[in-house]
Amino acid sequence: MIRRQISIAASPRAVWNALTTPEGLVHWLGAEARVDPRPGGRIVVKVGTEGAMVEEAGLLHVFRPTAKLEISWDKYSAGPWKNTLTQFQVARDGGETILNVQHLGAPLEDEALRTAVDVAWKKALLTLRDGLEQA
Repeated sequence: MIRRQISIAASPRAVWNALTTPEGLVHWLGAEARVDPRPGGRIVVKVGTEGAMVEEAGLLHVFRPTAKLEISWDKYSAGPWKNTLTQFQVARDGGETILNVQHLGAPLEDEALRTAVDVAWKKALLTLRDGLEQA
């Protein structure tokens, strides 16, 4: 399991929009994104480096605006998130928003994969924070 938390000097609504809109996702997570923002909606994000881009596809299992998002990544995806689950919790803390991320699933039991995904989350969350705080 991977756990990450970050404080962002932005509203929960701004953080939520970055998590659930194609425009928001391309600023911090992937080169391209498609999302149907509703419970049961599909999400597809093209992630990776320019030399090795892959599409991660999944379903939004939990969708509670400005509070909680849970994505179940397809077991047939081509990337490292295949057959995993990502949970996002958004909470206001004074003038900031706390974003908690948990990424779990059997594939992440592989230490090399877990380390690579953890490093990617760290970089992505810093990009998210920097983008929202400069907006």
